[in-house]
Amino acid sequence: MLHVLLMAPPSGGAQGGSSLMSFLPLVLIFVVFYFFMIRPQMKKTKDQKKYREALKKGDKIITIGGIHGKIAEVNDTTFVIEVEGGNRLKIERSAVSMESTQLLGSDKQ
Repeated sequence: MLHVLLMAPPSGGAQGGSSLMSFLPLVLIFVVFYFFMIRPQMKKTKDQKKYREALKKGDKIITIGGIHGKIAEVNDTTFVIEVEGGNRLKIERSAVSMESTQLLGSDKQ
């Protein structure tokens, strides 16, 4: 008999609170995902965009493909970079990954 009483659903006004309590874990999961995954990614994207806009002639960069070079020309959407041997490459701004001085132990070209 006790087993049947424990399994019985709550009566009356407790139903509204029960639905809210079942929805709360879903809200908490979303909040955790936002603060630990979505927000840091948005901040990183914003910082990369600001970095790419601030690049100027003479800055040493590394492309997403791993090419090291120095900016020779700056255009609206592209850069012309000079790589080892004096060769020049035209790349998109979005292909710039990082500044070469940001790497630990990077060689001073």
